[in-house]
Amino acid sequence: MKYDVIVIGGGHAGIEACLASARMGKKTLLITILAERIGATSCNPAIGGLAKGHLVKEIDALGGEMGKCTDAVGLQFRILNVSKGPAVRGSRAQIDMDRYPIYMRDVCLNTPNLTVKQEIADEILTEEGKVTGVKTDLGLVYETQKVIVTAGTFLKGLIHIGEYQKEAGRVGELPSNALSESLKSLGLDIGRLKTGTCPRIDASSIDFSVMDEQPGDENPVPFSFQTSKSDTFGKEQLPCFITYTNIDTHSIIADNFYRAPLFTGQIEGVGPRYCPSIEDKVNRFADKERHHLFVEPQTKEATEYYINGLSTSLPPDTQLEMVHSIKGLENAKIVRFGYAIEYDYINPTELYHSLETKKVMGLYCAGQVNGTTGYEEAAAQGLMAGINASLSIDGKEAFVLRRDEAYIGVLIDDLVTKGTKEPYRMFTSRAEYRLLLREDNADIRLSPYGHEIGLIEDDFYEKVTQKTKDIKEVLAYLETHFITPSKENIQKLASIEEDPVTDKVQLKRVVGRGSFTVEKFDKLLPQYSDLAIDTKEQIMIESKYASYIQKQQTQINRMKNMINIKIPKDFDFTKVAGLSNEIIEKFQTFNPTTLFSASEISGVTPAAIDILHIYIRMDQKKKIKSSHSC
Repeated sequence: MKYDVIVIGGGHAGIEACLASARMGKKTLLITILAERIGATSCNPAIGGLAKGHLVKEIDALGGEMGKCTDAVGLQFRILNVSKGPAVRGSRAQIDMDRYPIYMRDVCLNTPNLTVKQEIADEILTEEGKVTGVKTDLGLVYETQKVIVTAGTFLKGLIHIGEYQKEAGRVGELPSNALSESLKSLGLDIGRLKTGTCPRIDASSIDFSVMDEQPGDENPVPFSFQTSKSDTFGKEQLPCFITYTNIDTHSIIADNFYRAPLFTGQIEGVGPRYCPSIEDKVNRFADKERHHLFVEPQTKEATEYYINGLSTSLPPDTQLEMVHSIKGLENAKIVRFGYAIEYDYINPTELYHSLETKKVMGLYCAGQVNGTTGYEEAAAQGLMAGINASLSIDGKEAFVLRRDEAYIGVLIDDLVTKGTKEPYRMFTSRAEYRLLLREDNADIRLSPYGHEIGLIEDDFYEKVTQKTKDIKEVLAYLETHFITPSKENIQKLASIEEDPVTDKVQLKRVVGRGSFTVEKFDKLLPQYSDLAIDTKEQIMIESKYASYIQKQQTQINRMKNMINIKIPKDFDFTKVAGLSNEIIEKFQTFNPTTLFSASEISGVTPAAIDILHIYIRMDQKKKIKSSHSC
């Protein structure tokens, strides 16, 4: 049995990888341990958040599925940081974690060119450093040109609850031990990480009356640019609730540190710094008297709640005592105990920006196996790996997003150039050009790529093209038309409750005011009142931050000049005089393809880049001279 692409693992990365490959016309096989767990939300029942919402919007703009699924099974929609600037706002949705995998499984099983098989991939088969197939636990061999490993926490997964340990990829699911050994045998650098999850509580045992209710947005905005806003506006939303740990909770936890796998040495893997377990928080922030806890529904029926912020691997009796010390949970019944899980991951510096491994041609890795944490980070990598595996089969150049083009570009560039020794999570602060990489313009930024690749349909692309044209037209009008402090203009501004101008200024300056609204836009610019609300909002954002956007664009142009300077594949870094042995070693390890990617390597100085640039030019001149002499 032969396939163009085989994807190992049916989690968030695996779904986007296999769907992208199949939709690009490649005969694709998804191998997953349990078919009914395709798209399982192992941890929290939510999609998006700060920076993570950006990733979901970008996945959607490129033709991925996560945003559409979230809109279909969402229970509550909120924009976080709404009082702050548009660059750092983030969409988040509570999802029905039972219906999410049902939706994703149905999509996979109904996608042309995609076959799903419930087996365990045991071995990556290769010949002369190139992928040839996959062997499963059933002894079956599937031939292929490309393999994408999206094994998540399943590579030698080991669960911890107090002293209890169990080999598993998730509770109740078998680990992929043989696959981990296979990857090691291929010479890949394998490390060990840890993550965890929270206790789940029977809703009937929770006293919500003493908690702070957290409703969804009144007019919820969908994740997918292709979802009609009317589909979410009228949707019934479930509330979440907020409660807190207290001094008693912390005492219970501290008194049981000696039983915590995190502190006894039982857990060896490094956990996520930005989403630590509750015992880690109590230990590290001993001066804090309380920590936020978000009580979130797991399904539409709201019979079970997830205690976000209470991730733990403490023993069951301690978990119960700890939970009972929390306001509103005094009589709580734990349906599922929290646990920690250790797993193998591949050092992401083993990968090219295409997510293909440097040591094995045709082998790609995506998701948590690359050292990331979060559904959104995984899905973004899976989409890119699926796209690049398919493009490679067609003999086309890899699709690599720059840091100025997408959060996906920042994510992958960070991983492959800097690596990670702890679970990597996306933040807006990681993106240097975040004012350009907003959620609201992800469709304009990335849909042209998605359309060219073949993942975005013509009708949606035409809408994005028109939207782009409208924005450019109005911005050009605002830049070339002015408003003066005439009596008529003062009255016009007063009629929309805007302060008068004291000098001749561009209309763009007025539209860019913080006090300006869509309603005022329609009155000041009636000729453009028929434009969609999101189009008007983008025009207002572009106007407000025009000078800052221009500064970032100047920085990007400088960066592009560096990107255009390629480092020859056969370039010998050891011949570059003036570079320290440490920097030479880093260049040899990361094997940067451009001057810019070399500059992004941690510890590489601007002086080293200048020296490298000189030697690249010298190398080019030598090759030109040599070709002429021939």
